[in-house]
Amino acid sequence: QLRLVESGGGLVQPGGSLRLSCAASGFALENYVVGWFRQAPGKEREGVSCAGMSDGMDYSVESVKGRFTISRDNARNTVHLQMNGLKPEDTGVYYCAAAERILTHATCLLGGVYRWGEGTQVTVSS
Repeated sequence: QLRLVESGGGLVQPGGSLRLSCAASGFALENYVVGWFRQAPGKEREGVSCAGMSDGMDYSVESVKGRFTISRDNARNTVHLQMNGLKPEDTGVYYCAAAERILTHATCLLGGVYRWGEGTQVTVSS
């Protein structure tokens, strides 16, 4: 079964950290670009961070630069999103996606999306 499963979400106070994981089964995640996205209540889904494939490059949108880091663990067929300095506006459901290419680095717009995960809730609140 071809799946992406996110984990690591939860409730955290402003300024805190969380580490999200996106685990793939049934296919090798290292053969795809991977993006993290989030959707806040009443808002459209937006890109957060994305990792290239062979170029080893990664990108983050302006609002999370310097706070969020995307990384690959190919041995575990997993991609992580380390989130530090969390703010209430980071609250939302976080999704990962595997795709063929990154169309726009600034927004992590992906082309040829292969799989989406089901999401994990992140709530930043005191």
